[in-house]
Amino acid sequence: MNWLYYFDLFGVFVFGLSGGFDGAKYRLDLFGILVLSLATSLGGGIMRDVILGSHPPNAFINQTYFFTAVLAGLVAFFFSKRVERHFDFVQIADAVGLGVFAAIGAAAASAYGLGWFGIILMSVLTATGGGVVRDLLVREIPMILRADFYASAAIIGSIVYISLDSLGINPDISLAASAATATLSRFIAMRFGFRLPQARGKHF
Repeated sequence: MNWLYYFDLFGVFVFGLSGGFDGAKYRLDLFGILVLSLATSLGGGIMRDVILGSHPPNAFINQTYFFTAVLAGLVAFFFSKRVERHFDFVQIADAVGLGVFAAIGAAAASAYGLGWFGIILMSVLTATGGGVVRDLLVREIPMILRADFYASAAIIGSIVYISLDSLGINPDISLAASAATATLSRFIAMRFGFRLPQARGKHF
């Protein structure tokens, strides 16, 4: 069984939920919510595949990715009113998606023989690329530039993958540990308000 494939689909679904619920927050119609779900869940993976030279990207070859993202968007559309009262659910979905895609990006880069820098870069791009597209579509500052410990969580997850892979640990275990570490790092940052230092210049 190809666990990497199903792990990737799980990441598509939870990131699709994150994008869809974000669209519901702005009172977008069904089409708008589906667009945000697709952008959030597929954007990072498409960027990764293009850079790695995997043409066409997996999302265009395997329609299951598309239908999984659409399903997530429909769930967000029909259940957005219930979730509004528990906005933390949106952040939870986003954190899980971040962890899963960080691990997927690291594994994909490793399979292409990239060095540690390339693995970290692909991990961060896969985890945050779709979110950047989503935020730009709704005219928000991308979360990677403003959120506490967002890209940093992906970096930590990718380092865990690199470390375990260098020790010859089973790839499935490395993948799961990387995703869990990145997700947990994001959860801890949200729970305790961890932030990286911010600029304190004058306001113009």
